[in-house]
Amino acid sequence: MALELPGSHRATGLVDVLDRVLDKGLVIAGDIKVSLAEVELLTIRIRLLVCSLDKAQEIGLDWWRYDRDLSPGAARTVAGEHEELRAEIRQLQARVESLSAARPPAARAGAGGRRRR
Repeated sequence: MALELPGSHRATGLVDVLDRVLDKGLVIAGDIKVSLAEVELLTIRIRLLVCSLDKAQEIGLDWWRYDRDLSPGAARTVAGEHEELRAEIRQLQARVESLSAARPPAARAGAGGRRRR
């Protein structure tokens, strides 16, 4: 005869429930509205999704991968992209300056105004 501990059945039940919730997912949604004299002052919309990371990725919820505060690799990627954009801006500025310097002085002076007839 096997010896059963008093809380062992509950623990197994809890593990089964957690396994099912993490596998399938659980959504809790609600709205809180604060009104005074039929004038809505505040609305709070609460949406809670509980699931495993695999399930979240499967349904397209992977925002934590790109959040710089939650994903250290994403911060480095964003910093690299910013540096690439800064380099491109510097190249474009240098090109604009070289094209402006190559124009004759009369063309530069008349570029901003209208021509008179």
